[in-house]
Amino acid sequence: MNDKVEIHFLGGAGTVTGSKTLIQYGEFRVLIDCGLFQGLKELRVLNRADFPVDERAIDAVILTHAHLDHCGYLPVIVKHGFKGPIHCTHPTRELTEIILMDSAKIQEEDAERANRHSYTKHKKALPLYTQKEAAKSMENFVTHDYEEWVILSPDIKFCLHNAGHILGAAIVELKVAGRRFVFSGDIGRKDPMLMYPPKKIDETDYLIMESTYGDRTHPVQDEKTELCRIVNETFDRHGILMIPSFAVERTQEVIYLLHRLREEGKIPNIPVYLDSPMGIRSTNVFTRYPEWQDVPKADLSVMYESVQFILDGEQSRAIVADRRPKIDIAGSGMLEGGRILHYLNNHGANEKNTLLFVGYQAEGTRGRSIVHGGREIKFFGEFHWLNCQVESISSMSGHGDSEEIIGWMSHLKKAPKLVFLNHGEPNQTNALRVLIETKLGFKVEVPTLNEVYYLD
Repeated sequence: MNDKVEIHFLGGAGTVTGSKTLIQYGEFRVLIDCGLFQGLKELRVLNRADFPVDERAIDAVILTHAHLDHCGYLPVIVKHGFKGPIHCTHPTRELTEIILMDSAKIQEEDAERANRHSYTKHKKALPLYTQKEAAKSMENFVTHDYEEWVILSPDIKFCLHNAGHILGAAIVELKVAGRRFVFSGDIGRKDPMLMYPPKKIDETDYLIMESTYGDRTHPVQDEKTELCRIVNETFDRHGILMIPSFAVERTQEVIYLLHRLREEGKIPNIPVYLDSPMGIRSTNVFTRYPEWQDVPKADLSVMYESVQFILDGEQSRAIVADRRPKIDIAGSGMLEGGRILHYLNNHGANEKNTLLFVGYQAEGTRGRSIVHGGREIKFFGEFHWLNCQVESISSMSGHGDSEEIIGWMSHLKKAPKLVFLNHGEPNQTNALRVLIETKLGFKVEVPTLNEVYYLD
């Protein structure tokens, strides 16, 4: 048998979405993450292209965490014949089910709307996968604790470590025939708001490292103070604060900050709505895993009590139509779908209102366009002009910045044989490559999409 280990970069190479990395040793193949491409059209079309590897030949998947760009393609490979286990932590399994079912529902609704209003270029718009197919993929999941070694084959085993990114997020340590691979997944901040800090790794032969914020450091910004200012300024204008928020982690962080501000009497007692079925279900998962969070128990027990959860569609439509001052937290975080678009449709043209971004906006998304100054965006088949105030708390990120990544890597006792940088746009990845080579002296490769390396 050829003793080399093959590593195939099937996604997340040259882009921040679509994470998929295949490790092959002999005839055994394990896929680390299986995410959707998002953003630019040339990326999204890859979701419908033939998969570069026969899905039936993949033996196992290891999932770092539940974000769509890491888990969102799982129903497709299961639909195409993958029958192996999907390994992850316990919270990741619960959150992934929520996210995949929501993704499938949105795809079904978008296809139905496109067909009804005839703004599809295809004869008939079809979802990438259905809710039934998403549910089917959940049958393959096998869950684990952090620090638990799992044997995949006589030559391959892995362990999951806390990544500090979102609830249940993991760094993957994979041992292949005596060689050690570490996949950072999405590495968290050195001092996360809700999570424990990322586990420090002291040794590896090969490191596959994310580079989302590889060209910058997060602003030195007090998120609570900024949120306080934005809430009060919007309230003084008798406006509505709209927060497009990622259902997992960012939603709970925003609620935590609003809870602290309300407790300290720094913001008015105005209604706060979480109008996101996925956000609500995700929040319920957070309440089931308090031991995985670095938050005072007193806060965890009461922080959600002042938020009104909106699940029912009719109730949501009533909240959307209400023009009184309020705070509306709704998905999706990059404005690529979800109920937030209905809020923009009704309130985006009013200068009294505020649209507040609290997360990363990928290239090609509506959110990225607005953050960079665009005010005319297309949704529901029409163009809409935004005249509301636009704010961003850019320091609210679940990703470590360049300094935090370098700090985390500096705990390695010796240089890896090779560092691969993925999960980043070209400018960010190349900037981080220069930093790593200059400050740490590690050898770095920046793989391109579908590139294969043969490692000793």
